[in-house]
Amino acid sequence: MNLSYFIAKRISFKGSGGFSVTIHRIAVGSLALGLAVSIIAFMVLGGFQNTISEKVYGFTGHFQVQRFTMSNAFEEAPFSLNSDFSKNYATLPFIKGVQSFAHKAALIKGEDEVEGVLMKGVGADFDSLRFKPYLKEGRLLQIPDSGTSNEVMLSSFIANKLNLKVGDRITLYFVQEPPRYRRVEIVGIFQTYLENFDEKIIIGELQTIRNLNNWQSDQVGGLEVFVDDFKNRKSYFADIESIMDFDLKLIDSQDKFVEIFDWLILLDTNVYVFISLIGFVAIFNMGAVLFILIMERTQMIGILKSLGASNRQIRRIFFWNGINILLRGIVIGNVIGLGLGFIQDQFRFIPLDPNSYYMNYVPIDWNWPVFLLINIGIVILTALVLWIPVMVISKVDPIKSIRFD
Repeated sequence: MNLSYFIAKRISFKGSGGFSVTIHRIAVGSLALGLAVSIIAFMVLGGFQNTISEKVYGFTGHFQVQRFTMSNAFEEAPFSLNSDFSKNYATLPFIKGVQSFAHKAALIKGEDEVEGVLMKGVGADFDSLRFKPYLKEGRLLQIPDSGTSNEVMLSSFIANKLNLKVGDRITLYFVQEPPRYRRVEIVGIFQTYLENFDEKIIIGELQTIRNLNNWQSDQVGGLEVFVDDFKNRKSYFADIESIMDFDLKLIDSQDKFVEIFDWLILLDTNVYVFISLIGFVAIFNMGAVLFILIMERTQMIGILKSLGASNRQIRRIFFWNGINILLRGIVIGNVIGLGLGFIQDQFRFIPLDPNSYYMNYVPIDWNWPVFLLINIGIVILTALVLWIPVMVISKVDPIKSIRFD
């Protein structure tokens, strides 16, 4: 057995006095706590970013295909579903869904107030399963094969503001010349907790907008495109553009809602600063603890030197001691961090105020490559820091250290 490793085991947890045991446990605890907090921070950050992103994408798609227009109006210029893109998008395997839509400005008259809204018309290709998690009351739209059923879904924000509920019939006044109106029934109430959608969007039928705008039955305002992995959207962008008609444009949802995604990117910076501070403290504690252990073992160092042990052999003793602390801290830190993350993911015992955080519980993201990088980073940095205090050993004088008390 390696002599340095053998002595390191003897002076560690079970083979040493009470003070050394306490110092070892403090070192393990600080390292484990730092690692656990780092893992949890990245879990929550990833979960928060993914939840917000999924809400935006679930409402708008990862991309939108629209016709080129010089206007900045809410309403889109129509194009036909017989376009080249509609015929060819199935050739791209990463596209998982395409659904048609159109927008039209309207006014809702409640009992006491009138609210301006933007009606989003959806067709028979509307992915109801993707939208169902946002439904709070009632049911989803039932879109007939022909004609219109005059059904709408309101956000809880608009419904509460106008004192409306599922089953009520309301009048929508559409902004056009001449003004037109439709009597519709509220069949569902949804909630995304995102102001961009809840405060102004209602969901209705695409055919209603076609009738109001005198569009043909195959015309739409745009197409929402869903891909298999939004993280690869930049590489997908060029592939989708290559099959599009010359008069159509492709819009990335991140560019359309840049204020939301810039805010999510800003959160990365805050977490990285937070993690850096925690990591610095944990690693600094390791170096300080090892230095204390060296000071406590000064007499032992002098005796080993007097018996012919080299500085290199003695440094390895304390290096192995530090590695032992490091490994224990990593194991305990992972168990705590991943364990708490699992409990929160399964039982959601930590709630949030949705009006402030856009969700009603703390979300968890299982990003295993990030967890692995955190562990590797802590091991490498700590191993490097461990060499700083052990360099003191070479300056220890055997005669003085044996007399050291």
